[in-house]
Amino acid sequence: MLMLNELSLSLQFGKIEDAAIHRAALPRHKVIRWIRHALQSDAEITVRIVDEAEGQALNRDYRKKEDATNVLTFDYTMEPVVTADLVLCAPVVEKEAKEQGKTLQEHYAHLLVHGALHAQGWDHETSEEDAQVMELREVEILARLGFENPY
Repeated sequence: MLMLNELSLSLQFGKIEDAAIHRAALPRHKVIRWIRHALQSDAEITVRIVDEAEGQALNRDYRKKEDATNVLTFDYTMEPVVTADLVLCAPVVEKEAKEQGKTLQEHYAHLLVHGALHAQGWDHETSEEDAQVMELREVEILARLGFENPY
């Protein structure tokens, strides 16, 4: 039997358009389940859903990139407890889900798993090999959660 780690979750919604659609795609119990499946240790994680302006400002200030991105991970500690903020930009997530033919919930699940892995030190930008290893891990976790391969 798979033993899941403990998760203390703060789920926050900024001022976003169509907030009801995003809240419906992110029921707290499912967000906890998705993130816990990606954890290798106990964690304290804040998930914040933001609008494009907030997402763009954070990406510019912390990554020196001008556009809003789908998910930003701010990892603070990895041991003994993972502490991190995952910031997801609602309009970007919604647009990508439509472009990729996924439901909003499927895309949020993938991005939360992706962000949780980043919070634990996984990285796909260091090399092609690291990207393949991280993608494979995401696919395995999502399959356990009942989701199709997102790639």
